[in-house]
Amino acid sequence: MTVRRSRSVPELVEQAQAGDHRAVARLITLVENGDELLPEIAAALAPHTGRAQVIGLTGSPGVGKSTTTNELVSHLRKQGHRVGVLAVDPSSPFTGGAILGDRVRMQDHATDPGVYIRSMSSRGHLGGLGAATPQAVRVLEGAGCDVVLVETVGVGQAEVEVASLADTTLVLLAPGMGDAIQAVKAGILEIADVFVVNKADRDGADNTYRDIQGMISLGERGPGDWRPQVVRAVASKAEGITDIIEAVDKHRAWLVEHDQLRRRREKRAAAEVEAITLGALRARMASFRDGTTLGELASAVAAGELSPYAAADRLLSTLEIEN
Repeated sequence: MTVRRSRSVPELVEQAQAGDHRAVARLITLVENGDELLPEIAAALAPHTGRAQVIGLTGSPGVGKSTTTNELVSHLRKQGHRVGVLAVDPSSPFTGGAILGDRVRMQDHATDPGVYIRSMSSRGHLGGLGAATPQAVRVLEGAGCDVVLVETVGVGQAEVEVASLADTTLVLLAPGMGDAIQAVKAGILEIADVFVVNKADRDGADNTYRDIQGMISLGERGPGDWRPQVVRAVASKAEGITDIIEAVDKHRAWLVEHDQLRRRREKRAAAEVEAITLGALRARMASFRDGTTLGELASAVAAGELSPYAAADRLLSTLEIEN
């Protein structure tokens, strides 16, 4: 997909900043498709990024992520914020397709010009997000969103990529789903800045709340380190949403006070640069795979004439020579 000459990248960015949802949609589509204009888009957006608060929401399927996101949008809009939502859905390993149904649960905001909601397919990318999600966040930042909510696919213990993207990560739990045990496993406990015990009107909610508090108390923290907050909510009834926002605001204040906001964003930028670089290397590797260089090296390794490490060194040397 390419931008028509009548709508240049600077013009699209300008229209996106003015609140044109079609321009925002076009930019995100270009990002998702890895269009050749992507470097130009990133350059045009760069001066307008870095100001939005990025909040990640993750948790097991069925804990109420989309319902909670919908209610957070309502409260943030009442506070006068311009809000962007990226809802990532899993893609089929067989067809590559995705339902992209999270927007159906957020129809309350479909006609609100101060809200932009975009469903994205993970396109097979692991970690709970799509490969294009970081750049899509930049598009929403550049479009003037004060807050960007990133809702992951329903994740397991190891799918914690959202923590490297968000300023504040919410991990949603629900009673009766084994989440108290899930949370103590490697990954989930470490990434949560705020735990939300959703569906807190169900039996077992108090036990889940106590279990999470107990697990947090076992964690090692130094003086001044952030202690994850635990909040109860019933998102389907819009209960506890104010408490969630207060916990997020408290965490943001801690980030600023301890210079962690800058550090997190620098780590995020480093991860983006690394991902782009690796993507370019994979693209160049594909050309070697189609040619003779990699095939010859593979034959030498298979015949025992060369170690795989030596072959890799030769391949890297070839890449360096071509650069």
